[in-house]
Amino acid sequence: MRTTYHTLIVRIVLLAAGLGLLAGQAGAETTLEKIKRTGTVTVGTEAAFPPFEFVKDGKIVGYGSDILAEVVKELGVNVKQLDLPWQGILPGLLAGKFDFVATTVGINEERAKRYAYTAPIANGAPYLLKRKGDSLAKLDDLNGKVVATQLASSTEPIARGLDAKLKADGGAGYKELKLFTDFQGAYMALANGEVDAVVQSLPSLAVLVKERPDTFELMTAVPNQGGYDYLAWVTRPEDKDLRDVISGVIRKMQADGRLAKLQQKWFGFTMDIPASGYLPPGAQ
Repeated sequence: MRTTYHTLIVRIVLLAAGLGLLAGQAGAETTLEKIKRTGTVTVGTEAAFPPFEFVKDGKIVGYGSDILAEVVKELGVNVKQLDLPWQGILPGLLAGKFDFVATTVGINEERAKRYAYTAPIANGAPYLLKRKGDSLAKLDDLNGKVVATQLASSTEPIARGLDAKLKADGGAGYKELKLFTDFQGAYMALANGEVDAVVQSLPSLAVLVKERPDTFELMTAVPNQGGYDYLAWVTRPEDKDLRDVISGVIRKMQADGRLAKLQQKWFGFTMDIPASGYLPPGAQ
């Protein structure tokens, strides 16, 4: 009986150890391996950022959507694209709700510490938009004005930095900085006279002005204290192998001219995008 009891205990211990080893092996699967095993990649997108990503006839389309199609083709899998509010996308990535972010993410130092950026897909230099015919022309003209941008976007700290600069230069600074959940709300507020200017990336504003020349016009560039003007996608830091696959597709498209053709299609012009030097020191 004693021998049988001890033998049983040993078997239980060995079984538990074996189960633990299997669990460890299962937990070691990378996101890229999971994508290939399941045949599906799930991405998070804010489809309210034309011409990068937006909904037309019930489908997500745009510059980023066309790039995503090439990435999915390279992976050889199906895609499940989640249309989410911008404010939930980066937290949702870290929470594991999808595999990577396939929507434009401005490069800055704070994000570069928390996420793994792909190769850039566009130049996102910050710019100011105003109503057609308004007298605003230079940065100082924003003293005492209401300025808008998107909440938790890469342009929010840039807009705040400009307000601080105006005050440091002896001005009053903004009357108010209004933050919207998406840029469409900011544009509507500008058109209605609720705000005086909007801070946004130049490519998006250039297309908006081309589509609505009687309503909006470009004002002037905004100093970017962070010094990083490019837009990219991101993965979790531990998924650098997936990031590298995505970056490889983007670089192939840049080298063979496909990226330039998509830029011409969606923006009406092409952009110079660097192969290096687009990330802050110590980036993931």
